[in-house]
Amino acid sequence: MSLVLYDAPRCPYAARVRIVLAEKGIEVDVVEIDLSERPDWLYEKNPAGRVPVIEEDDRPLAESVVIMEFLEERYPEPALLPPDPADRAFVRLLIFRDNELTSPYYALRRGEDGAAEAFDAALGRFDTLLGERPYLGGAEYGLADIALVPWFLRARDTLGVELDASSSLSDWLARLEQRPAIAAEVGVVAAL
Repeated sequence: MSLVLYDAPRCPYAARVRIVLAEKGIEVDVVEIDLSERPDWLYEKNPAGRVPVIEEDDRPLAESVVIMEFLEERYPEPALLPPDPADRAFVRLLIFRDNELTSPYYALRRGEDGAAEAFDAALGRFDTLLGERPYLGGAEYGLADIALVPWFLRARDTLGVELDASSSLSDWLARLEQRPAIAAEVGVVAAL
């Protein structure tokens, strides 16, 4: 079984998949895509023309959330979803509602009116959540953290968003950066 990842370093959705692959120690061949000049053949792998796409034995699979779940099922160790069904549902709900972070992030990146306030409000909600638990999904690091950390890293490191006022969020990010997979993504973001 061979895995190929169609990737773009600047894409936070692809970052999710890179982090899961690294956490699970999965070997993968990487094909880097220039998002400014997407090759025509990419649309054969994903009709939307987006990355990430992972291909297992010539079977392409698109959409980062679907890919993360696929990798969790295909390679169950180490587990990145909690064992309790209610806890797994909570993690999936956080990921399903990722637009509560991503929408204000992209508005901020585009410089839209009111975007800074909307992003600050999102930071406040995540800071409150992380004040109640060490990781987004609960007691253990997992897919919820992986699914959302790419935007926090990019906001801090490319948009210059100060996270110090959100102490629980800052502490969470510092804990995550101790993990080799997240540290590697910090390096990717620094090179953008």
